[in-house]
Amino acid sequence: MKSYKELIVWQKAISLTELIYKTTWNFPKAEIYGLTSQIRRCSVAIPSNIAEGFHRGHRNEYIQFLRIAYSSGAELETQLLIALRINYLKQEEFEKLNNLLQEIMKMLNVLIFKLTDSKH
Repeated sequence: MKSYKELIVWQKAISLTELIYKTTWNFPKAEIYGLTSQIRRCSVAIPSNIAEGFHRGHRNEYIQFLRIAYSSGAELETQLLIALRINYLKQEEFEKLNNLLQEIMKMLNVLIFKLTDSKH
């Protein structure tokens, strides 16, 4: 594989980020530096860390960046749950975002496992 852009997990993470930006556009303006910013930052961190890790040159560093991407996903999941509970997100919006996020998290987990397992 020549580019991180060929990774389905990266492509899905980009799609998630796009959806996050469109959805959070409707959050209260008072949250622009609060929850809106945090949610957007976490969503951007997922594909960014996948890309950065891909070009690090060493498998261990790549795995570490994939773990950071995974951790950003867990953080994003928590923030989406908060947004749902305080009625910034409708149930349908939450489910759409969370379903895609869970798919990405599973893919990251598999990729981490395969890269870790192939070291032995």
